[in-house]
Amino acid sequence: MPTRFGSGVFLISRVSSSLIFCLFFFMVSNAQEPASLTVDLDDSTLLDVILELEKQSGYHFFFSETWIGDKKNTLTLYNVTLTEALDQALNETDLNYYILENEKRVILLQNAVIYDELPNNFFVQGDTLIPSAQLADTGYNRSPPVLLENSTDSSTRYSLVRIGKAEVGQFRSVFTLSGKATNVSTGKPVPDLLIRVQGSNKTTLTDQEGVYALELPPGYHVLLVSALGLEEMEREIILYNDGTLDLKMKEGLEELEEVVVEAKTLRTIENTDTGSEKIVLEESKNIPLVLGERDILQLAKALPGISSAGEGATGLNVRGGKTDQNLVLLDNAVIYNPTHFFGIFQALNPFTTESAEIYKASIPVEFGGRLSSVFDIQTLNGNTNEFEGEASIGPVTANLALQIPVVKEKSSLVVGGRGAYADWILRTLDDESLNNSEASFYDGIVKYHHKLNDNNEIQATAYLSKDDFSITQDSLYNYSNRLATLKWNHRYSENTAATLSLTYSGYRFGIDYDGEGNSDFDLNYDIDETSFVYKLFSQVGKSHRVDYGISTKFYSVNPGSIEPAGEESEVSPVVIEKEQAIEGALFIGDEFDLSDRLQLSVGLRYAFFAAAGPSTQRTYQEGSPTNEGTVADTLSFGSGDLYKTYGGPEVRLSVRYLLDEDFSVKAGFNNAFQFIHTLSNNTTVSPIDTWKLSDLNIKPQTGYQATLGIYKLFGDHRYELSLEGYYKRMDNVLDFKTGANLFLNENVETQVLQGRGKAYGVEFLLKKNTGRLNGWFGYTYSRSFYRFDSEFSEERINDGEYFPSNFDKPHDLSIIANYRLTRRFSFSGNFVYQTGRPVTYPVGTFRFNNADYVAFSDRNQFRIPDFYRLDLGVNIEGNHRKNKLAHSFWSISVYNVLGRNNPYSVFFVTENGEIKALQSSIFAVPIPSITYNIKF
Repeated sequence: MPTRFGSGVFLISRVSSSLIFCLFFFMVSNAQEPASLTVDLDDSTLLDVILELEKQSGYHFFFSETWIGDKKNTLTLYNVTLTEALDQALNETDLNYYILENEKRVILLQNAVIYDELPNNFFVQGDTLIPSAQLADTGYNRSPPVLLENSTDSSTRYSLVRIGKAEVGQFRSVFTLSGKATNVSTGKPVPDLLIRVQGSNKTTLTDQEGVYALELPPGYHVLLVSALGLEEMEREIILYNDGTLDLKMKEGLEELEEVVVEAKTLRTIENTDTGSEKIVLEESKNIPLVLGERDILQLAKALPGISSAGEGATGLNVRGGKTDQNLVLLDNAVIYNPTHFFGIFQALNPFTTESAEIYKASIPVEFGGRLSSVFDIQTLNGNTNEFEGEASIGPVTANLALQIPVVKEKSSLVVGGRGAYADWILRTLDDESLNNSEASFYDGIVKYHHKLNDNNEIQATAYLSKDDFSITQDSLYNYSNRLATLKWNHRYSENTAATLSLTYSGYRFGIDYDGEGNSDFDLNYDIDETSFVYKLFSQVGKSHRVDYGISTKFYSVNPGSIEPAGEESEVSPVVIEKEQAIEGALFIGDEFDLSDRLQLSVGLRYAFFAAAGPSTQRTYQEGSPTNEGTVADTLSFGSGDLYKTYGGPEVRLSVRYLLDEDFSVKAGFNNAFQFIHTLSNNTTVSPIDTWKLSDLNIKPQTGYQATLGIYKLFGDHRYELSLEGYYKRMDNVLDFKTGANLFLNENVETQVLQGRGKAYGVEFLLKKNTGRLNGWFGYTYSRSFYRFDSEFSEERINDGEYFPSNFDKPHDLSIIANYRLTRRFSFSGNFVYQTGRPVTYPVGTFRFNNADYVAFSDRNQFRIPDFYRLDLGVNIEGNHRKNKLAHSFWSISVYNVLGRNNPYSVFFVTENGEIKALQSSIFAVPIPSITYNIKF
């Protein structure tokens, strides 16, 4: 390579080892370096600066021109020494220097440092030299070795990279290598990328944003990098100091499916998380679901610890918690009702959804506001190089998603839309009451992603979903979700990055009633929230990963209004007073290694809530039940008044101990506050359930959970086993009084009760991740109880004793199996068994004041029949030629193959003086489906 020496140019391969050896023993002469250098260069390259210093100092400079970039800067120096001039000129480069005074020569070095004397205490035992293998233990390190010409394997696809700049006196035993992995074709970050260090047991995985950090001793290393669908990469590095190496991954065709499974399973063993699962939506492709729709929420219900109150029920119950205790996020914004058509379909486009992180415990410190779980759902970033699309058409729904490059390799647009056309099914039914019914929905999403530079990128998402249904001829129901997000990712330095998120979420429902007489009305409800989150991540030292930040949100709730529809309507208008509140939190978390086997994650979050005016609040007589007869006073608060505050610390603690490289045990503890509640007196959650903010009379829910689990890989990592046990306590959970009227009630606190809940269980999961036959077996034994006790009988349920919750199902078993016959044909099956959920039955009658009344059992004393269902499916894919215009496959499935008439609910009617029990079912017969999918 061309190398400068004075005013001449000649070629050298590298500084020879003999020259380096000799330089160590040059003696500094009595010559004095020049002290009167003055440099004033504007818009000049580093080469210009070096030549100017060479001219003024009279010293000859040795260096390679390939080390000198063409970046231009301005340098102004006045009356400085040569050392001071070099320090300033080389400050922001990877070049060091060594001055030979007696020879009047300056040796420039790339990254490295030359020492002409040994460090103090280098000889620690007489004249015995410390072996290099022991340097890390003593705290001293030599500089990285100089490589010979033949040290690099000629088969490596990438050239050797020097990381960091050596510093004089720097003898740290390890340095931090960090960076970000992206797909070179799409520009998307690559999560769960496995990075291994050849010849050692050091490994790491990239996070959701493709970011990694790895601690290594200085010197030469080979990194082996791999992930599903990407070419394996081998990178040679020499590490001199902390530094950055970004990884640009190329797409591959076939080889790495087994490798990424290993990465995902190693993550399960090595991290500190308990009760967490990651679902990639592509995994749902081979699972038969109702009417052929891929559904990440239905897939979640097949995992231990997650269930619903019944088939077709809206909402999920996680580890004995109520449906309102789940925080469901789409690109960081809350989505209040993520389902269509009473829970039968998800409201998330499967073609634009990339993945979902589910946290049943060990909830990351930045999340809060719910007691039971977090569903962190992410939309994919579009392809920045090529136009892509995916579409499907089935018996009820059609879907289209497009990925559109905007600026090549920098920005892209994702556009997705879905629609349903279920009305034709209702019109074919024999039931005349359903012939004129309506049932339709749609959702749309747009996401823009732009990489500004290596340190900055922005993402923006807009989403809307809407449902309209009319099961009776006089009422049209509708509900909708809408959200918008803006996210900025910024890297401040090699070790510090930040994310700023601004989000808006809204949920609305309404009923348009057009019946006989003059009773037409329009009913409406809505809730809106706007949030701000600023989160930072820092790699501190060699072993601490610190997350910290601030979040805040503003709630605005319209608890309900009813207006007359039409001039002839005699309905009186009712408008319930608006509710407002502010919620915020400060948080910090640290994850660090206490030893090679022991890792600890600790976090502290301080949550704060303030109910804000304008508002009118009642107070009630102390020592009396809360009802209309015990009102003590009515207080009025003006706009902006914070009339009631709640808050407190939330602790996040988890620990992992490696018993072996593929066997770990973990434990965790966390507590939480929840300041928002749902009001419902239905057995299962409904789209017209309302949300209620905590206020002067309704306290926030609080709770804690402790978890202990073991995690094991075996069979060459083909099998993954986990066994987790948990115990959860909850306080101030809401339930309703008998005969409660919750909607359009100005004083809803007189209709509800707040009590205590507890839940416990054991979750078993066995996965087979590779091979023609793969899938999982999950089993959960769990119990969920609630207790509402008071000194007043009207505020007690079951005499103040614990009773099973509506979703208490002790036994829950799921089997998911996929068998790939060939590359084009695969079969799948899904079997589910659950204990029937609790129900309250009438157990007799009694007569009072010459009238007959029904006597009911204790709350949830009985159970409906057990639930079980078998689904089967087959996927038929087109050929896999790489250069085809489009790739397609057919998905054929039968939902509820056995035709099991699983009861959704049991209810009672009185006919001719007799009480009769009836049950309703959602799908009582096999439901066949065929869906055509195309990807281009």
